[in-house]
Amino acid sequence: MKRTQIYVDEEQDESLAKRAAAAGVTKSTLIREAIDTYLKGSPDERLRLDRFRAAVHAAAGSAHYLPDGKSYVEALRALDVRRQEEIERRRRS
Repeated sequence: MKRTQIYVDEEQDESLAKRAAAAGVTKSTLIREAIDTYLKGSPDERLRLDRFRAAVHAAAGSAHYLPDGKSYVEALRALDVRRQEEIERRRRS
């Protein structure tokens, strides 16, 4: 077996530790299993995924006339607040 080092972020490390503990194996074992699974994936599957990612990248931003998600949700919430205020106003009168 050959030794190599990788960097993982804190969240990845925590997830690895939890899964390893649950499975009763080391984090290294989980990483090796993940690499094996990835490398055994069919070239056709990887090609399909690459094409899908390219299509998503090409389509991103194509509906420039639509607001971003945050602005859309904030506008909806503002309408809800106004609607609730109107309901409260009518109830009091």
